[in-house]
Amino acid sequence: MKRKKRYMLLLVLAGGLLLGGCSGGKDIQSKAKETEENSLEIGMSFDSFVIERWMRDRDVFVSTAQSLGAAVNVQNANGNVEEQISQIEYFIQKKMDVIVIIAIDGERLQEVAVRAKEAGIKIICYDRLIMNADADLYISFDNEKVGTLMGEALSAALPEGGDIFAIYGSQSDHNVTQVNEGLTKALEGSGLNIVYSAYCENWLAELAFDAVNEGLSGHRDIVGVMCGNDDLASQAIKALSEQRLAGKVAVVAQDADLSACQHIVEGTQTMTVYKPVEELAKKAARLAVELGQGQDITGEGAQLRVKNTINDGENDIPYFSIEPVAVTADNMDSVIIDSGFHLKEDVYLNVK
Repeated sequence: MKRKKRYMLLLVLAGGLLLGGCSGGKDIQSKAKETEENSLEIGMSFDSFVIERWMRDRDVFVSTAQSLGAAVNVQNANGNVEEQISQIEYFIQKKMDVIVIIAIDGERLQEVAVRAKEAGIKIICYDRLIMNADADLYISFDNEKVGTLMGEALSAALPEGGDIFAIYGSQSDHNVTQVNEGLTKALEGSGLNIVYSAYCENWLAELAFDAVNEGLSGHRDIVGVMCGNDDLASQAIKALSEQRLAGKVAVVAQDADLSACQHIVEGTQTMTVYKPVEELAKKAARLAVELGQGQDITGEGAQLRVKNTINDGENDIPYFSIEPVAVTADNMDSVIIDSGFHLKEDVYLNVK
């Protein structure tokens, strides 16, 4: 009987502990759910991850936003504008606090961006401007300055002038227009003439290979090629190599991809424009959180104040820009290696 009573007592005590444990578990689950429900939610829609830098932008943005207490839902449209519209509509249905958009087409996204704003969601145009959407923020690099740096690099490398090609990115990307404005101004009075130009839809690098070959069929004696980014430049260099012109023709581009940095130290690319994407992504994440919290990012008391504006066609919207840097073989180590953007052994992999 004594043993039985002890056994029953142990059962009662164990049951009490289990009940207490269950109660505590419910409390913890409830608090976790409450924290999740109260956290700031950011939707992020990417054009695609075809361009090397976008994965770096994504990782830095997400980690920074999470460190500030926000949850980020990342979507990839794979270059399909209808898919991107669908993703933004999904974010609207989910009642996101902020939607960050790397636009495929800066005009076709206008309608869905406006609908998101009407739903009370903050809209950030990341790197690429959406026209006439009255977004809450446009954050990017100074894209006209990017074109200026390209033009200046061509002028410096080709002081006697000559004929050049211009291989642009997607025509629906507003940045392409801004880069071209900077390039055109920088080439004034240089003696360099654009005798052939082409656009690469959705930034497909293979189209640059075809474009350069097409241009060379009518203009063999060129001295330079401007490419919209380093992916396009890689294909342009490939086409030049097949014509035994690589290293003889100056090639400029942007993004400071690893392949571009390798081409520069090897002598087949003249220059690339380094854009500190980690700085851009960190600041975009901070501003996204502040906008989601209802803070005034343009006010004097803002932690990361946005002082400038840009016109999206109809509206002057807050604009935060970051300065790009021209990179050549001369400053490769100080700009790219010392900053940790690429490792020295990777950049100089093919150079003894």
